[in-house]
Amino acid sequence: MPVFYFHIRNGQELVLDREGVQMPGLEAALEEAKSAAREILAERIRHGDVVDGHEFEVHDAAGAKLFTLPFRSVIRLE
Repeated sequence: MPVFYFHIRNGQELVLDREGVQMPGLEAALEEAKSAAREILAERIRHGDVVDGHEFEVHDAAGAKLFTLPFRSVIRLE
């Protein structure tokens, strides 16, 4: 099973996921990123923190960026 790394970017700062997660494929990694973004946003909202600007950069084991998921993309406002 491939390993995906879910790095978190906030502007210029990149927090690296050094362990990664084995997942069956890219679609599963996208769903995991969406779910994790919702959890992180919910926690930030509970603490009154700013929620805009963060995003996941998901990379494969070779270090290639597969996709970027802005946290705000998982919020439904309507």
